Amino acid sequence: MNFDFSNDEKMIRDQVARFLSEQCDSKVVRGILEGDENYSQGVWTGLAEMGVMATAIPEAYGGVGAGYPSLCLVAEQIGAHLAPVPFASSVYLATEALLQFGSDDQKESWVPRLASGELIGTLAADAATSCRVEAGKLSGKKMIVADGGIADFALILAEDEKARIGLYLVELNHNSVKRENLQTIDPSKNSSSLYFDAADAELIGGLDAGIAEIDRIYDRAAVLVAFEQLGGAARALDMAVNYARERFAFGRPIGSFQGLKHMMADMYVALKLAESNCYFAAWALDTQADELPLAAATARVSATQAYQLCTRDNIQVHGGMGFTWEFDCHLYYRRSNYLTLILGGLSEWEDKLVDCLPDERAA
Repeated sequence: MNFDFSNDEKMIRDQVARFLSEQCDSKVVRGILEGDENYSQGVWTGLAEMGVMATAIPEAYGGVGAGYPSLCLVAEQIGAHLAPVPFASSVYLATEALLQFGSDDQKESWVPRLASGELIGTLAADAATSCRVEAGKLSGKKMIVADGGIADFALILAEDEKARIGLYLVELNHNSVKRENLQTIDPSKNSSSLYFDAADAELIGGLDAGIAEIDRIYDRAAVLVAFEQLGGAARALDMAVNYARERFAFGRPIGSFQGLKHMMADMYVALKLAESNCYFAAWALDTQADELPLAAATARVSATQAYQLCTRDNIQVHGGMGFTWEFDCHLYYRRSNYLTLILGGLSEWEDKLVDCLPDERAA
């Protein structure tokens, strides 16, 4: 059992890292955060031209077929560079849902256009705000949908006339759909509320299987989001260490002070624990192992904790400068909080992790 990545997978990672280093620096992120655009079209187009959205999609549907380990390393670079693009919504959620549950015709119709970056998809599975389908028409609302103001279509969790819960595909560029962009802690990532008034809806997967489908989609997406968190946490730690080496106080680099040493050591330990769990989860995702739900929850919890710790303490290491708008610390802190919530909060995944643990009493 080998949890490391191959040379080919690392080469894909390095190519994406090089592109994002050149085309997605903090100025690009700030441009989206402070401007009127919902995402960086230039970065999205560049990733599409490289075939990045198609990384794990089978060749039969216009993909590269490089597998999930490669996509995990791509996700890590997306997180490290804070790429302001709808990558998670379109690739981890919408594409995966169609690949796992769509019919052959649905896959052939939608997945190639997702692979090329022509279309952007998202998933709206919040059960707290309901939608209802009658005679193929969907009405209702979904609140705080990730990239809802960008996507061309959304996969909506809704119930039909017989209260059966299913997943429905709805195109969003129609008069029957209203979007309302929302302000969140990370304006470099779009969030929107969606309102539907008898919008055409196409069932994906089976009737009355919606909750089980969402759980499977979330398990798969959680692994990829955890790698985004891992990339961001590593970058926050690097920022803290580099600043601690360069910043002097009382004639010494502040990194020599015991309090900061311990703080950064804790950041490193949390990062390495998350890395170990993420690598195991990547293996489980790639092999479709029975351990995937447990591995996904473990990676999600540890990566969330590591990202939050590293971004919070990165600000502390920077001292008073860390709280200023001019430094980039807050960009990673914002993204860490955003990624904590997009698949359900940390407490939900902690509960799921406990539920997935084997019952020793049964043994």
